[in-house]
Amino acid sequence: MKSVLFAALAAASFGLPAFAGDQYIDSTGFAVSGYDVVAYRDLAQNPVGSAQPAAVPGNAAYTAEHNGATFAFSSAENRDKFAANPDFYAPQYDGHCAYGVSKGGKVPGNPNLWRIVDDKLYLNITKNVVGFWEEDIPGNIDLAQGNWPEIEPADASKNVIPNFTSSAPEQG
Repeated sequence: MKSVLFAALAAASFGLPAFAGDQYIDSTGFAVSGYDVVAYRDLAQNPVGSAQPAAVPGNAAYTAEHNGATFAFSSAENRDKFAANPDFYAPQYDGHCAYGVSKGGKVPGNPNLWRIVDDKLYLNITKNVVGFWEEDIPGNIDLAQGNWPEIEPADASKNVIPNFTSSAPEQG
């Protein structure tokens, strides 16, 4: 009976969002380096193998708290959309690199190296890593989802994002 209950709980957990640990926070003091997570939904997503458009900087005048972190938004409208459904907009794996999670660890996610897959926002750490992740996006997501329950409780990464400096959020 215990194994049936455990299997049912495990199966139900696969549909849950990948949240609950500490968000990755860099020197800006903001989640996603101060960029607007709602604005990704309005950007034209480029095909696999092509760079995505640059992320939209948030503004320190428009913020919301979620999962122990402050998120910044480019407008009050985007802040309000986030507040109504934060799990829809927040990045997977608490803002850590999706490919890194697929390999079993937490490393930072770069807000300019993003992709939305099945209505979920994923970040990666470097352009080279994006290439590896894009070789098998569904397979890497499956690996990450399998790894996440074990590594999620670990502290958020304290590493800096290589070759990236955030100018966000803009000051209101």
